[in-house]
Amino acid sequence: MKIMKFGGTSVGKPERMFQVAELITRDEEAKIVVLSALSGTTNALVAIGDAMLNGDKQKASDLIETLHEHYKNFIKGLLQKVKIQEKASGIINEHFDFLRIILKISFNDALNKDILAQGELMSTKLFSCYLEEKRLDHVLLPALDFMSIDANDEPQVPTIKNKISKALEPHAGKKLFITQGYICRNAKGEVDNLKRGGSDYSASLMAAAVNASVCEIWTDIDGMHNNDPRIVQSTKPVEHLSFDEAAELAYFGAKILHPASIWPAQHYNIPVKLLNTMEPEAKGTIILKDAERDGVKAVAAKDGIVMLKIKSSRMLLAYGFLRKIFEVFEKYRTSIDMITTSEVAVSVTIDNTQYLDEIAKELQPLGELEVINQQTIVSVVGNKLTQNSNLMMRLFDSLNNIPVNMVSYGGSLHNVSILVPTSLKNDTLKALNKGLFGMD
Repeated sequence: MKIMKFGGTSVGKPERMFQVAELITRDEEAKIVVLSALSGTTNALVAIGDAMLNGDKQKASDLIETLHEHYKNFIKGLLQKVKIQEKASGIINEHFDFLRIILKISFNDALNKDILAQGELMSTKLFSCYLEEKRLDHVLLPALDFMSIDANDEPQVPTIKNKISKALEPHAGKKLFITQGYICRNAKGEVDNLKRGGSDYSASLMAAAVNASVCEIWTDIDGMHNNDPRIVQSTKPVEHLSFDEAAELAYFGAKILHPASIWPAQHYNIPVKLLNTMEPEAKGTIILKDAERDGVKAVAAKDGIVMLKIKSSRMLLAYGFLRKIFEVFEKYRTSIDMITTSEVAVSVTIDNTQYLDEIAKELQPLGELEVINQQTIVSVVGNKLTQNSNLMMRLFDSLNNIPVNMVSYGGSLHNVSILVPTSLKNDTLKALNKGLFGMD
């Protein structure tokens, strides 16, 4: 059995769903097809929730009606038979009736997660209607029956494995299953989600749970590129990555893959393929246990970074100083991306600013605190990268004209990260592309 995950752009138009149906029927291997919400839907549902949170029920109502019209038109383009159209319309009407009901009840976080789940539920049900119209035998498998997270919001593969086995058991002999990405149930049994980009995570967790032959992630780009194609013109797909390399790239900004989606596949040694729905014959990127070769593979950038610098003469030779700093971030469940130290100063970066004010307040007694916003981490990734002195020389020579605020070197054999002002991100990516890959 294999897992095939399709993102929002891959199902965002009726003709895209036609393509997906062709792709999932190209071979006879049993498969679970994981779908995201139609492109734009999750953003619309977030906006509806925000309007409700702010008490603007009229705005929420307007957004609901606009989204409903979009789905009505989508059904007309997707389905030809009147009976199936009526069935699909009835299904969608039920979901929008639910959204209208929320206008009349008290809004809370649990209700908001119910709202966010509607996108994946609708996309899979519409796709199921299309498969029914094409007489393609399949089973619609509700992800809420088996995808779950614990009290710490962490999914547990053994639990998912047990639940998905029970969900598949009544369908012996069936080869095509359609299910939702992103959504799950929490420890209380309530509808929850795996956060933004969580459909990739869902696919990887399912692949681990069923011991899949491969986990295919289908998007609108032909694999992971060696640089950001939106900024650098001369980029190319990387055909082969190790799990370690892919994890570094995903965490530090490569948009094609959700960072959390690597560890289940890596832990259970499930190959991951990154493929293009619009160009299905393209090789894309395959992610496996071992690196194909040493050296630089790709560059990625992560925006929205804040740098905190704590300077204190009391730090000199003082044990326990770093512990006090880390305890503050642990208290507010805020992870650190980069860290550098000197005799009198510690600099760290974070990308989650939810508790920035509280963190800053608790750090101030430890020394002079400087908070620097609008920073970007640029990461250079490749197998045994830091052991190649010639490559390191080319990397840093490329940055001659770029003011660098921090460097993370030596923490990983696969990654060298630098911190630059976001205003210089594009210049940095282009400089590294020329220095490392010889391309403008």
